[in-house]
Amino acid sequence: MADWQAWQESWDRQQEWYLPDREERFRVMLDTVEALAGDKPRVLDLACGTGSISARLLRRFPGAVSTGVDLDPALLTIVRGSFAGEERVSFVTADLTDPEWTAKLPYDTYDAVLTATAMHWLTPDQLRTLYGRLAGIVRPGGVLMNADHMPGDGTPRIHAAARAYTEARQAREKAAGAQDWQDWWHAVAAAPELAEQARRRQEIFGDHGESEMPSAAWHMDTLRAAGFAEVTLAWSSLTDAVVLALR
Repeated sequence: MADWQAWQESWDRQQEWYLPDREERFRVMLDTVEALAGDKPRVLDLACGTGSISARLLRRFPGAVSTGVDLDPALLTIVRGSFAGEERVSFVTADLTDPEWTAKLPYDTYDAVLTATAMHWLTPDQLRTLYGRLAGIVRPGGVLMNADHMPGDGTPRIHAAARAYTEARQAREKAAGAQDWQDWWHAVAAAPELAEQARRRQEIFGDHGESEMPSAAWHMDTLRAAGFAEVTLAWSSLTDAVVLALR
C-alpha cells in the first residue's frame, strides 16, 4: 500500500531545499487568516499540490474547512491519499485558466484564498484574469494571499549576491542527499503507484520552462485593479513575498 503521507513529507523537504523560510511564510499566512477571517475559516487552497497549506490550516484550526484545487494528476493522487477520511477537506481537479473552473467548487464564496509557489506557472495575462475571478469568490472582508517568487526591480547586485548565497547552500545540501525538483519527479515517475499519473502529468504540462515572475508591486497593482479594497505586503525576503489583498 502506498505511503501517501511519506510522499507529502518528501515534497515538503524538496520545497524547503528551495525555500528554507517556507514555514515562516505559512505561519504569516495563517496568522493573517486568523486575524481577518477568524479561527473557523472556509479556505480555498489554490494550486494545492500535495496539500501543504491545507495540512497546516487544519492542524492549527480544527474548525476550518478547505477546498484544494489543482490540475496535476500526480499531486492530486498524493493529496487525496494523504487526506483520505478527512471530512474537513475536499479536492477539485480544475484548470485555473479555464473560464468555468469556479463552477466546480463546492462553495460560492470563501473567507480566504491561499496559494504558495504556484502562480508563477501562469503568464501575467492569465494571472490578471485569475485575480479578477478570485475577487468574485472571496467574500466581502475576506482575504487572498499569494506567496511566490516576486523579485524586486532595480536591485541587480543584491539579487546576484542572494543567488550566489542560495546556490552555495543548495550545493552543500545536495551533496548531503537533498532532493531537488528533478530528483523528486524522477522518483515519482519510478514509483509504481504514481507512474501512470506522472505520464499523464507530462502530457498536460510538458516540460516546465522559464517563467515570467512579476514583482510584488505588479501583483499589488493588479489585485487593486481586480477589485480588492486593500492590498499590502505581508512578508518578504530578497526574492519572495506574500502579497495580501482584502476584499
